[in-house]
Amino acid sequence: MTGKARRAVAAALTLAATVPMLSACFEEPSAHEAVRDFLVGWQTGDYAAAARRTDGDQKAVRQALEDAKVHLDAASFRFRLKGIRSAGEQTEADFAAEVDLGENNPLWEYAGKLPLHLVDGHWKVRWSPSVIHPQLREGQRFAVDVKPQGRQPILDRNNDPLQQEATLYVANVIPSLLKDEVAVCRQLSKITGFPQDRLLSRIRSAIPNVQVPLVTFGRAKYAQLRTQLEAIPGLQISPESLPVAPDSPAQIVGAVTAVTPETEQQLGGPQRAGDTVGRSGLQKAYQEYLTGSTETSVIILDAKTSKTVAELRKWRPGRATSSVRTTLDRPIQKVADSALLGGSPAMLVAVQASTGNVLAVASTKEYHQERHALAGKFHAGSLFSIMSVEGLLKAQVSLKQKLACPVDRTVGGAQFHQAAPPAGSTLSLQGNFASGCVTALASLARKIDGAELAASAARFGIGAQWSLPLKTFSGKMRPLTNDAATAKAIAGQNVSVSPLSMALVAGAVASGTWHPPVLVIEPKTPDPSAEAEPVKTPDAIRIDDKTISTLKTLMRAGVTSGSARLAAAPGDPVSGITASATQGRKPLAWFVGWQEDVAVAVLAESTDSTAGAAIAGRFFRGLHAGL
Repeated sequence: MTGKARRAVAAALTLAATVPMLSACFEEPSAHEAVRDFLVGWQTGDYAAAARRTDGDQKAVRQALEDAKVHLDAASFRFRLKGIRSAGEQTEADFAAEVDLGENNPLWEYAGKLPLHLVDGHWKVRWSPSVIHPQLREGQRFAVDVKPQGRQPILDRNNDPLQQEATLYVANVIPSLLKDEVAVCRQLSKITGFPQDRLLSRIRSAIPNVQVPLVTFGRAKYAQLRTQLEAIPGLQISPESLPVAPDSPAQIVGAVTAVTPETEQQLGGPQRAGDTVGRSGLQKAYQEYLTGSTETSVIILDAKTSKTVAELRKWRPGRATSSVRTTLDRPIQKVADSALLGGSPAMLVAVQASTGNVLAVASTKEYHQERHALAGKFHAGSLFSIMSVEGLLKAQVSLKQKLACPVDRTVGGAQFHQAAPPAGSTLSLQGNFASGCVTALASLARKIDGAELAASAARFGIGAQWSLPLKTFSGKMRPLTNDAATAKAIAGQNVSVSPLSMALVAGAVASGTWHPPVLVIEPKTPDPSAEAEPVKTPDAIRIDDKTISTLKTLMRAGVTSGSARLAAAPGDPVSGITASATQGRKPLAWFVGWQEDVAVAVLAESTDSTAGAAIAGRFFRGLHAGL
């Protein structure tokens, strides 16, 4: 049920409660009965009954009352009798009117007067247009002037727009030029699916000599319907250039479409057929901020010239539309997009290590930036050994301790396989960490308490209850009940993470503090209602200094002497490690690391375990070249 329909039902219920009360208190030969019959007839749409209680031409009165409702596009009229006064031969009833302007939203209240006199022994309302409203005169009519505010942009952190201009096509009419407005609306409704009565109401309540937007089309839809639209007499098509085409990251920014009959029903509120609606991403999440604010005025027009005679009431938006400022950085996003060109299917998430601000989200066409880069659930591989370092330090395990890296190893009954073990002599713990040897790292499970490993993972944000305006996944680890489960966790086999959650892990190592992710700076919440409170985000978590120092040493070695050499770039040192994992039958290659204050997670679909590091290297080199 639409908002207008609900209000109409409410009006009927109010009337049902009111009529008996009025009937009980009105008695002849006073004017009460005449006032009651007139107001009840007007309120219920029984204009013939109302007209019979006036001294005017009944046909003209019926038409005037009907026109008032049509010209206001009103969902309902409701009246409350305030009193009847008599002074000499003058009798007058005071009433309060409440007009629900329906689609245009405001509730208009005004005070009216009914002059009364006796005609052949019966009380009658002395008819004139001022009975409808004290300022309405002969030759005048109501109209509703609606001025919607344009859709606001989504911005990056430097206030640069994250969308480009796109052409939309708006079907308009000028009411005074239409020969048959009913036929126009009937044909347009048949083509578009918008209700004929709503299209007609918009035309009839508008200023007659002003262009009225009825329906907006995207390029493809307009091309499909162009011939049919051009065949409608009096319909004009105006191309409008609007900033609605999403720039990169397009799936995070989101798509915008013209309002359809379906979305108009879903949205309700102040949206009109000429508006745009966010279909996905931030455009959808922040729809209530980006558009929908409308300035509405009830005016009186000269019926012949259509000039405004009086403005009876104006409603300015309770809230202005506002842009959405994100943490994204267009230059960094451009570098991230370039780093993925020409390679394997992959995605990259970059965050500011010191804040958790999301700087870039990039993916090839095989992956979705929201569903996969932010909210995907992928096995972590040996990346999860990052979480084990704190436990190893507590167990006083030396980084120089030698650990064999065999092709296969069994720990607590769980089997592990290293596809390409490093050649040469047995590596140290640091060497195995840098090269991502699964069989060597899994063997450490007997030295680490499962509860300690789970607590360490929580300190790095795995499973944290953060909240972003888009879908995200912070990670999940199965219970660690024995050595086999702990070994699987270190190897990342019973742990699911997203590229976003691992970029934040890299940022925690780089800065010494885990920060929850931030994607939108302003507004603080997607809900613009006054009672909506900003979502509480988890507190930042300071990581033990010794753990951070050790991890920095290990992850720097990953680039200088380990499997992440391809991530090296000019400028400040690059630190990071690689890992292999699988998702179903797909081989995955991870890289997590950082340079300066930019931390990244890369996930590539490749049998080459260094593929993620290669993408990271292109990214860091691109940043250095840009800076």
